[in-house]
Amino acid sequence: MWDNPVMMSDTNTVFLLIAVTAALMASNKLRFDIIALLVVLVLMLTGILSAAEALSGFGSPVVMLVACLLVIGDMLDRTGVAAAIGNWILRKGGSSESRLYLVIMGSAGILGAVMSSTAIVAIFIPIILRIARETGIRASSLMMPMSYAALISGMLTLIATTPNLVVSEELKASGYSEFGFFSFTPVGLAVLVVAIAYILLLGRKLLPAPQDDEQETTGSRSIFDLWQDYREARELYYCTVADDSSLVDRSIADAEIQSLFGVRVIGIIRGGRNGTEKVPLPPSNAMLHAGDALLTIAEPEQFQRFNERFSVSRYTPTERDRQRWLWELGTSTVLIHPESPQIGKSVMEARFRDRYKLHVLGMRRDGDTVPDFEDARLRPSDSLLVLGPWSAIKQMRSQHHDFVTMETAIESEQIVPQYKRMPVALCILGAMVMLSVFNVVPLVAAVIMAALAAVFTRCMTMEDAYRSIHWSSLVLVAGMLPLADALDKTGGTALIVEALMSGMGDASAGAMLTVLFFLTAGIGLFLSNTASAVLVAPIAIAAAESLGVSPYPFAIAVLIAASAAFVTPVSTPVVTLVVEPGRYQFMDFVKVGVPLLLLTWLTTLLVAPLLFPYGG
Repeated sequence: MWDNPVMMSDTNTVFLLIAVTAALMASNKLRFDIIALLVVLVLMLTGILSAAEALSGFGSPVVMLVACLLVIGDMLDRTGVAAAIGNWILRKGGSSESRLYLVIMGSAGILGAVMSSTAIVAIFIPIILRIARETGIRASSLMMPMSYAALISGMLTLIATTPNLVVSEELKASGYSEFGFFSFTPVGLAVLVVAIAYILLLGRKLLPAPQDDEQETTGSRSIFDLWQDYREARELYYCTVADDSSLVDRSIADAEIQSLFGVRVIGIIRGGRNGTEKVPLPPSNAMLHAGDALLTIAEPEQFQRFNERFSVSRYTPTERDRQRWLWELGTSTVLIHPESPQIGKSVMEARFRDRYKLHVLGMRRDGDTVPDFEDARLRPSDSLLVLGPWSAIKQMRSQHHDFVTMETAIESEQIVPQYKRMPVALCILGAMVMLSVFNVVPLVAAVIMAALAAVFTRCMTMEDAYRSIHWSSLVLVAGMLPLADALDKTGGTALIVEALMSGMGDASAGAMLTVLFFLTAGIGLFLSNTASAVLVAPIAIAAAESLGVSPYPFAIAVLIAASAAFVTPVSTPVVTLVVEPGRYQFMDFVKVGVPLLLLTWLTTLLVAPLLFPYGG
């Protein structure tokens, strides 16, 4: 078979492509979707796959399934399900840390069975911060266990995460029956129970101790408390424009207040015939008048130069003055979502003022404030303090795929979700599950029907549905699928299986399952979990055929391992999102995650063969 030099050359090219792809993904220098498109391009240009074969991933049912499942997850969020869960957790968990572990991990795991794991983490971060404020329990004690439970939720149902769909489709393509909706749920539930027990008995002791600068609060924080976390050398200055100031009848831009002096005008209050006029976040073309009261932010030396140039009168605000500003302006802390289009842009280039009607007041990265943050390139999980009208603060909460809201100042109005359509959304979800479980229609048809029903019942608009789709995720899936085809076509899959068989000799099926589990988990440290499932699933099926055993235990091991990305904070957005709000370090995940990975392997090794015996 390997006497053909052309075949060997193509095989080596595919292995090299996989290695380069892993290196690029691990480096975080390029977006994953761009890397996937480059993979497609290389496969075409080298002639390993035809153009139609290289682009076949974009026509895969997996891509449509992922897109529609993202819509359904967003429907559950928009109809108030997440808020209801948060209130329920507070009621059931109370102030007991052990009870909170049970409730939070159980809720994140079960809810994630029908929603995106990343969406679950995005929903639970503000819930946990609220719990921390109201109970006095450190957020860092709860964030990592919650993210691990969200990862494990991907092991519970067929639709819970993309790798499950990939493995199921690979079984079908190889001539076997695909997985049902709940085929491997007992394995996932066993892993979830083991993970909760591990956190309660040992993992909680391995979680990081409070940092000296970690702020522990027992109640919601004010705008000024949030400002202290981010402000660096900047201060708030209240001043008025004197009658003889050269600012009179000039615009903010014309006076070059920010560009020349580094002073930001974030609010204006002026008197008029119809009473006091408030202008929060005035535009650059806003005109200044004598007697205007300005709220500004600047470093002391910057404000001093500004004052010397324009002769403004600084004053100490009264409580009433402060209240005027607080009626108009609010603050919130947000995380940059790992799939945000703002990643790689500076704060200035992201045009927060024009796009979101908000000012960025500060940035934290890896637990530290960032000086001169205006020119810093945004990275996933950077934390920003934003300021603007309360209406804009509320609007930012709906930007689920750009930002994750961590904390909103106590001065904010309490937002009560609209629960009217929650029963409709839950009925849609239930119908989709029933159609899938009883095989009334194919899974992809059931999911499409549910997504359309969300629009037809006005749980969301079609525009909302399109916005809920992570297009970069779809491109990643579609671009990586042909890589497995190329590995199989060039004989790479057979070569790996042959190496496994010869290296393991007369090893048992359990030993092969172990190798496949850690092979998938290891690849997942560098590639995405979808890519690791794409590559290892056909190898697992071929290995089972070589051993003469059922491929299902091996397939389950692959999909479980693909979701077991516990060891590093960079393997998956599900874990990356909690780094900043939990104030974690890289080694925190290694200490807590390695034992959990080993427990997950042991659980899979024991439970999967009970569900699907090796004998078939």
